Amino acid sequence: MLEAARAGDRDALDRLLRQHYDRVHAVCRRIAGTTRDADDAAQEAMIRIVRGLPNFDGRSAFSTWAYRIATNTALDELRRRGRRPQLHHAHPGGEPSVEHDHVDPLAQRRVEGVVDAIAIDEALAELAEDHRVAVVLRDVADLDYDEIAEVLGVPIGTVKSRIARGRGRLADRLSGAGNQQHPRERPTDAT
Repeated sequence: MLEAARAGDRDALDRLLRQHYDRVHAVCRRIAGTTRDADDAAQEAMIRIVRGLPNFDGRSAFSTWAYRIATNTALDELRRRGRRPQLHHAHPGGEPSVEHDHVDPLAQRRVEGVVDAIAIDEALAELAEDHRVAVVLRDVADLDYDEIAEVLGVPIGTVKSRIARGRGRLADRLSGAGNQQHPRERPTDAT
């Protein structure tokens, strides 16, 4: 399919892009922080993939190459807009005092999943850009360490370090410790 797309087969190109779009969008969403920015970045990434396809040399997997483009495009989108990722969500006015039976037995799990996703998005938005990108490429795009090193153009040890630190800070923030300074970030009391 890849070779056919590179040769100009529009159907093959369409199938190739559809096959990778969801993950490209997921990478953009987690890096950019908002759906609107992710939509813009994913669309631009797809355009860059199509334009760059004739120059794709095959030294890496197509998916690795596509995620590199998605990552760079999402970061470009953030820089272009001059802002960090921000999430906006409404806070409910209060808890109902009477429990209601749910028509859909899975509704409670779905609501909890949405709440968890919002918490993860907020925690990701607070991470340093290099940590956020490494964690997203590993945990959302499911790239291995070698592929992430290739996408980011950094040594594998740096990738492992960024992922470990990013995951640690995510865990701190998700457990409620995010309001405290990370032990490595605390000022020293050197006299």
